[in-house]
Amino acid sequence: MEIDPFIFRLSIFILSIFVGYYVVWSVTPSLHTPLMSVTNAISSVIIVGAIIAALANLDDEVFTLSSLFGYIAITLAAVNIFGGFLVTQRMLAMYKKKKKSK
Repeated sequence: MEIDPFIFRLSIFILSIFVGYYVVWSVTPSLHTPLMSVTNAISSVIIVGAIIAALANLDDEVFTLSSLFGYIAITLAAVNIFGGFLVTQRMLAMYKKKKKSK
C-alpha cells in the first residue's frame, strides 16, 4: 500500500506547525531579540526570491501565477520584516536603563 504524497506532505506540514509553536514559545526573553534578527534576515532572502518570481515573465504576460505569488510573498515578507524590527526595538528598549527623575 502506497501513501498519497499529498497526505504525506500535509502530515509533515501539520507536525511542523506543532513543533514550531513549542519551539517558539519555549524561547527565553533574552534570546528573543537575536532570534528576531535572524528571522528578519531570512525574510530578506525570501524577498529576493519573491522579486525574482514576480519578475519571471516567460511568456510575455503581465499577470501570471508566479508573478501573483511573487507579489504576495513580497508583501508578506515586507510586513514580517517591518514587524520584526518593531518587536526588536521594543525588546531592546526593555534592556535600557531608565533615567531617574528628581
